[in-house]
Amino acid sequence: MSNSKIPRSNENDYSADIIAERQAFIEEQTPARLHHTRQFSFDPEAMSGNIENLFGVAQVPIGLAGPLLIDGEHAQGEFYVPMATVEGTMLASYNRGMKVIRESGGVKTTVCGEAMQRAPCFVFRDARDARDFNLWLDENFTEIKAVAESTTSVGKLNEIEHYIAHNMVFTRFDYTTGDAAGQNMTSKATFVACEWIRERFPQMRHYLLSGNFDTEKRTSSVNSLKGRGRRVTAEITIPRDVLQAHLRITPEAMHYGWGITTVASFLTHSSNNAAHPANGLAALYLATGQDIANIGESNQCSVYTRVTREGDYFFSITLPALILATYGGGTNLPTQRECLEIMDCHGQGKALKLAEIAAGLVVAGELSLGAATRVDKETRQNEWVNAHERLGRNR
Repeated sequence: MSNSKIPRSNENDYSADIIAERQAFIEEQTPARLHHTRQFSFDPEAMSGNIENLFGVAQVPIGLAGPLLIDGEHAQGEFYVPMATVEGTMLASYNRGMKVIRESGGVKTTVCGEAMQRAPCFVFRDARDARDFNLWLDENFTEIKAVAESTTSVGKLNEIEHYIAHNMVFTRFDYTTGDAAGQNMTSKATFVACEWIRERFPQMRHYLLSGNFDTEKRTSSVNSLKGRGRRVTAEITIPRDVLQAHLRITPEAMHYGWGITTVASFLTHSSNNAAHPANGLAALYLATGQDIANIGESNQCSVYTRVTREGDYFFSITLPALILATYGGGTNLPTQRECLEIMDCHGQGKALKLAEIAAGLVVAGELSLGAATRVDKETRQNEWVNAHERLGRNR
């Protein structure tokens, strides 16, 4: 294979000619013969700002699950949810969970917080200067806030967390970002604020714009406690007869099983004690143009269950770091926009609605898989294995 450079155009790198040139380059330089990847139905100019070196489109199957009945503050009613995946049985499982939710009167969703961070680390000569800077940050928050917000029409700086370690101050600049996910927005705002701080606090030796305390695109205890993106809780009480009729399990058995898996989550230092929140979220993210790497934060959660005094089953999940958008980024690409429009979640004013739908979707998957992993005492069958044999790749 030669060391030829990938073809690029400084004038227009999304034209039909340069895309065709890259396709030819791939066939010349690799064993591949392109057919499916080179076919797409929308103007490649629409992908400017979303990808470089474009040569085609990955076609991931998209299925529809629903209706999902949501009783939220921003999402109210029934929603059909597009999910992009190559995992057989998954949509069938989520549909089963959604049926249980409908039969139970819907899942109640609540947005409990919003915060997108950039986390500079400020370095000083010694801990005493670091301590003094800590105090200075609080005293000058109003001015820093004004400087940061001068860079954005929608971003709002609500808090600067700060933690001293040795001669360093690790901070988290916490913003609300409207209907955008906001990582780029917060980077620009925080950089301008840091330069303003540098000029006014000469004891600072230097700073890193991201000192890794934002823990972007991975799980962390700080995100679990303080939140990143949107913090959403989804909760539901499932009548005993509904649980037994549709999931073939009693509230006591379901609660008992979750207790065991919670111990396993503790022993393995897992980021959550849920069954598979990443499954539904990844499928939703792929379909709707989210940054799929944000699953790193978004899948962390905590599950709480109990059997009520009436003998029904209560299930609650808190997702402290749901990062998603309905405006900007990949959400404006044609196919992703169509998927958002299925849920009436494209554009401004819809991000909290989408967050509530995402949380409800996770509940559907947790209920279905949570029941499916048990082994029936009489038949010695397992629904999880049987479903993959019948519908999934095992067939």
